Amino acid sequence: MHEGHEQMFRRRFFVSTLLSIPVLLYSETLQEWLGFSVPAFPGSEWINPVFAIIVFAYGGVPFLRMAVPELEDRTPGMMTLISMAITVAFVYSLASVVFPTASTFFWELVTLIDIMLLGHWIEMRSVRRASSALDELAKLLPDTAERITEDGGTEEVPVNELGEGDLVLVRPGASVPADGVVEEGDSDVNESMITGESKPVSKEPGDEVIGGTINGDGSLRVRIAATGDETTLAGIMRLVEEAQESESRTQQLADRAAGWLFYIALAVAIVTGIAWTIAVSFNATVIERVVTVLVIACPHALGLAIPLVVAINTSLAAQNGMLIRDRIAMEQARELDTIIFDKTGTLTKGEQGIVDVETVEDIDEDEALSLAAAVEGDSEHMIAQAVREAANERNLDAPAATGFEALKGRGVRATVDGATIHVGGPNLLSHLDTDVPSALTAFAERAGEDAQTVVYLLRDGTPVAAFALADVVREESYQVVDALHELGIEVAMLTGDSEDVANAVADDLGIDTVFAEVLPEDKDKKVTELQEQGKLVAMVGDGVNDAPALTRADIGIAIGSGTDVAVQSADIILVQNNPLDVVRLVKLSKASYRKMKENLAWAAGYNVFALPLAAGVLAPIGILLSPAVGALLMSLSTVIVAINAQFLRRVDLSLPSLPGVTAQQTAQPAD
Repeated sequence: MHEGHEQMFRRRFFVSTLLSIPVLLYSETLQEWLGFSVPAFPGSEWINPVFAIIVFAYGGVPFLRMAVPELEDRTPGMMTLISMAITVAFVYSLASVVFPTASTFFWELVTLIDIMLLGHWIEMRSVRRASSALDELAKLLPDTAERITEDGGTEEVPVNELGEGDLVLVRPGASVPADGVVEEGDSDVNESMITGESKPVSKEPGDEVIGGTINGDGSLRVRIAATGDETTLAGIMRLVEEAQESESRTQQLADRAAGWLFYIALAVAIVTGIAWTIAVSFNATVIERVVTVLVIACPHALGLAIPLVVAINTSLAAQNGMLIRDRIAMEQARELDTIIFDKTGTLTKGEQGIVDVETVEDIDEDEALSLAAAVEGDSEHMIAQAVREAANERNLDAPAATGFEALKGRGVRATVDGATIHVGGPNLLSHLDTDVPSALTAFAERAGEDAQTVVYLLRDGTPVAAFALADVVREESYQVVDALHELGIEVAMLTGDSEDVANAVADDLGIDTVFAEVLPEDKDKKVTELQEQGKLVAMVGDGVNDAPALTRADIGIAIGSGTDVAVQSADIILVQNNPLDVVRLVKLSKASYRKMKENLAWAAGYNVFALPLAAGVLAPIGILLSPAVGALLMSLSTVIVAINAQFLRRVDLSLPSLPGVTAQQTAQPAD
């Protein structure tokens, strides 16, 4: 729609401007002002009225047509004001032909229409550019895909013919045609258009891929899991479209102000007409003053002030992995008093990791981890996974293990290099009735104070090492708490874990309020507690288990992978599983609201200044605005508002610039 209007206004502006040139050249007023003359010829006196009528019919009538819906809905606005101004100017111009004693008004009419067309062209162009997020998202999906046939060959098919379960080949550099799971191949995939994260993500068999992302150097075979409207990209597009169509409270205020301005302008025009009629009697000057008032009052700037900022805000948010479902929530984010984070999976990684190691005798940490990884090689237990991951991070090679046996409720046992190796917790020690070295006992006590889990490594029945495991706190969590504190926002944490575990994490991060041992069905009650204290509360969770709390909060923020975009309980969805994006959100909300206020202040302040000037309050000292100058000032106001809104694109949302975010920190355990 915006592109069609943009082309229409652009075309009519250039044609009308071209047709206006003869009118300007044969205007006696301009000739007198600028000191030039043009040759007269028989019939030249008709140049101004004929060309002015053509300009009005071609460039002015569209405004009249667009004013009809406003009048039918009894909601006069910008188009009604423009139509009034050019209609009065047109009628006055025709009257100047019938009554030769009246001064001509043709050049003011054509320049007024030209400037109005120019202003609308600039407006439509700006809005169209700002609203390009959907078009850019739609371009991410390829038109065709290479589907692998039963005989192992490939066939090129339209993407809309793919079905769930189809196997497709994604060549290096190609776009993934739909959401799916990698069955074969290894590659790095660029997901920046979906997550906002520029670093490519490594993909191997079993990993999920998102339709529209760009494959790297490797070749992938992907089993399609979702197509059409069920894909992540389709979900993102729906959310962006909802955000662009929704109105914020500030935008609603601007819309109402435009309506008020119509009645104010009409009243000022009537008062101006009466006052000038009393002062100088009814003549061309009176009409000129009335027309100037109506031109000045055209709410171009006011009508553009908020929608353009909203469109740019939505586009920036989508580019940075923030999907806005509710414009009011985005606007409210700047006023947040408290942000509640769910602990597991949000502030922490939601998985066990080895955070400390203690050894005795002649064994070192690397050897202890290698032995433990060898024994745990065939186990799927979360402790086994944590051991193997810790060994992989240190690039350790686990020796071969034989005779693996799971000891129910105690641990595991296997033979490594002829030695019997056990890995397990305190129950294993009790079962084997073995003495624990004092160093390992002290280590276990310290870990217990920090709410960590301890498992032991035994070689031939003797404890030689102990590992402390905990849900690892994300390194970003330290930064986000500091950043929110610098923004004056309190941070709370909500978890079902014990008081000891919750307090340990809260103390480590510097969190202000802790809600521990909270059942999922009671999480929303904790949100209510803070709201009853008069606080504006946001809840940050995974969007599934935290749905009641997300709904109850003033602003619900779902944080997680791109597959969570369909979560209906959240107002705002952060595609990346990164709590720092909450700070981005608050910063963008503050910057957007600041631009809205600046634009509204300019638009309103412009009218407060210009309307009295247009009415002629400075006429006694010789200052009068012509309608054409009024149109120029009005369009200038529109351009300034449009340019100011574009400055929002310069807001730096990169992580190093955020409050409280410094150099990268080492991940710490959830003590």
